[in-house]
Amino acid sequence: MKKILFVTSEAVPYIKTGGLADVAGALPKYFDKKKYDVRVILPKYLCIPEEWKEKMKFESHFYLDLGWRKQYVGIFSTQYEGIIYYLLDNEFYFAGEGPYNNIYEDVEKFAFFSKAVIEAFCPDIVHCHDWQTGLISVYLNTLYKDKAYYQNMRTVYTIHNMKFQGRWKLKAVKDITGLPEELFTPKILESYGESNYLKGGVLYSDIVTTVSETYAREITTVGGGEGLDGVMLQCRDKLYGIVNGIDYEEYNPQTDDKISYRYSEKDFVNGKSKNKQALQRKLGLECDDSVMLIGIVSRMTEQKGFALVEYMMDSLLCDGRMQFVVLGTGEERYESMFQYFAGKYPKSISANNRYSEELAHKIYASCDAFLMPSQFEPCGLSQLISFRYGTVPIVRETGGLKDTVIAYNEYEHIGTGFSFANYNAHEMRDTILYALNIFRNHRAEWNQIAARGMKQDYSWTSSAKKYEQLYDSLCK
Repeated sequence: MKKILFVTSEAVPYIKTGGLADVAGALPKYFDKKKYDVRVILPKYLCIPEEWKEKMKFESHFYLDLGWRKQYVGIFSTQYEGIIYYLLDNEFYFAGEGPYNNIYEDVEKFAFFSKAVIEAFCPDIVHCHDWQTGLISVYLNTLYKDKAYYQNMRTVYTIHNMKFQGRWKLKAVKDITGLPEELFTPKILESYGESNYLKGGVLYSDIVTTVSETYAREITTVGGGEGLDGVMLQCRDKLYGIVNGIDYEEYNPQTDDKISYRYSEKDFVNGKSKNKQALQRKLGLECDDSVMLIGIVSRMTEQKGFALVEYMMDSLLCDGRMQFVVLGTGEERYESMFQYFAGKYPKSISANNRYSEELAHKIYASCDAFLMPSQFEPCGLSQLISFRYGTVPIVRETGGLKDTVIAYNEYEHIGTGFSFANYNAHEMRDTILYALNIFRNHRAEWNQIAARGMKQDYSWTSSAKKYEQLYDSLCK
């Protein structure tokens, strides 16, 4: 049996700021348990809710040298849905209000975390996620390369978002990590005058993956590589794109206790209509089934395309033919923008600048369409969840959105959603208006689009099999 250790800075249900937590918390459950013993390790943040910390059991402790510091490392364990989780304890590093603080603190925090993971465990494969774990492969191939204990350990490194790279001052990172001077050159850890954790992870890992095939191609280009396109092109022979999945047990309209009315593929039209009316009443929107209700559940960042939405919102809401339900937090500019339009069109838009898992489920189950006009999108999970609930995605053709949403073709009667190619506000508006026309004037065709989406299989089972193939190739 192959021992696989997922190393991540966050994982549901313990701590979540984005899609990484969903992946790290869901994917391990879907591996063949007869062939793979998959466990997860993450920091034991002070901000983890007490209900989870109470279930953790102390296992052991040791001390670790990091630069000039000697630091305590505590190891706790717990189980969730059949998976063993380890939580690495150190209150000097993990006592912040959230998992991430200032970058100058985080580069030291995750250097400590990476080195502690290596000292604590020796699985067959370490599966690292994002820049926070990039140094694991670097350490294994430098400071630990001559230690027999680690000779057979292999590394897989998954990039969830190329934009975040763990960049900081060279001298500071040299002092923090204790890595050899010769690593801090443009060929290895140095990038544009700074150290770069993600670059180190890419160069030193045995296999690099990212979360969709299109995004794997995009990050080898100037437009998508976020300054590391040359490195990604250099490493393209070990670069793979595997689309993320979603937990089909958590997102199941037949069993979901967070939605007002449960439904299946057979009765989704009636079920969604009842959920829509319930959500409209709950949020103070005008109750009208002929109005197309569009959902947005997202971080409020420029990456997500909200500049386009801001430019076109008056045009979309002025005639009362569509409504928006928005949920999420982020940049003040976009939070304020949605609040402004909610005040201007109180019967047509509900802006909820918070995060609520219950409301998110209600939005997926109740909305007719789901909008994702992303500037770039490594994979995206919301369009996959929308499929599950019979909600039709409207997306920009980038990254995982392009891989998963088949554009509707009215002549061939195919497609699972609507899409536009260019990052352009008018193109987004025209696509939404086209979708509105199909929704209002060709409802049977609309329902067929939704039904095709519900038949898609984006469970983690398919993705897990592709990771298993990569694991097997490394172990040979």
